[in-house]
Amino acid sequence: MKNINKTADDLFSTTISMVRQPIESFFNWLIEKTNIQKASKVKSSKGLLIHIFGKIATALINLIF
Repeated sequence: MKNINKTADDLFSTTISMVRQPIESFFNWLIEKTNIQKASKVKSSKGLLIHIFGKIATALINLIF
């Protein structure tokens, strides 16, 4: 029974890692290209959303062109 649990845990960990790594890579790339974490002067939720989506749009446009 312990062997089955260990195998299931290993499979779960591997699956989670396979999903997590591309997401982490994308956000690391996004931070590197746009410096998106510099939103300290944003005062409202709407301003924050504009900041975030503007930075993402800029990064994707730079990626395409």
